[in-house]
Amino acid sequence: MHKYLYGVMVALLLACGEARKPTYVITNKGDTVTKTEQNALPPPKPGADGQIPSIYTGATTPDQLVSFATTLYGIKYKYASADPNSGFDCSGFITYVFNHFQIAVPRRSVDFTNVNKEVSIKDAKPGDLILFTGTDSTIREVGHMGIVTSKPGEEVKFLHATSGRQNGVTETPLNSYYIGRYVKTVRVFPQNDN
Repeated sequence: MHKYLYGVMVALLLACGEARKPTYVITNKGDTVTKTEQNALPPPKPGADGQIPSIYTGATTPDQLVSFATTLYGIKYKYASADPNSGFDCSGFITYVFNHFQIAVPRRSVDFTNVNKEVSIKDAKPGDLILFTGTDSTIREVGHMGIVTSKPGEEVKFLHATSGRQNGVTETPLNSYYIGRYVKTVRVFPQNDN
């Protein structure tokens, strides 16, 4: 019931045009200035078994998510950032996109390893998340991620924030480089099961 009410509240806020506007707290400790988003959604908390619960997407559709994510195309890469004014790292990009729709997600790419359910790459749909190793593909731990934009039967493409040649948010095909780093595809939108 709690999830249902949360979904209804989110849908009403979105319908009323109440977009979440981030507010920041600036702290200054010695030579370090930190900018923290004050009203960021907290990441999902692990359950008693240590597993992170399913990501609850409410009334948001995969098409809405992908459409919004494409508006961020070209924003520069910045390590450990989820702020579009500074740039994004890969999980910062995912966090920002999902939080725009009031969907709480983990902040680190590795924390997506066991959320929701795995689907075959050939069945990937727009809005699914694609997980990769970091740049060292011999370490088989998730270290990079993106949002699938292609439909089944099409060449697999995904939006992500990369520190590579594109140095920012871009759409990339699942080429041989990324196939070597591929870990899994995760479905977060129940609508994609249809």
